Amino acid sequence: MKEYKILKAKDENAAEALMNEMARDGWEVVSVTYWSYWRVYLLITFVRDT
Repeated sequence: MKEYKILKAKDENAAEALMNEMARDGWEVVSVTYWSYWRVYLLITFVRDT
């Protein structure tokens, strides 16, 4: 079974730090999406096996 998590980052530096942190815990990036609603964010979708 797979477990998914969606997190947001404010900019590319924050996104890179977040992806590296999550990778250390066994998460893999599935997608990165630009999202804007009052503020601009990157939505990063992660997956890992449970």
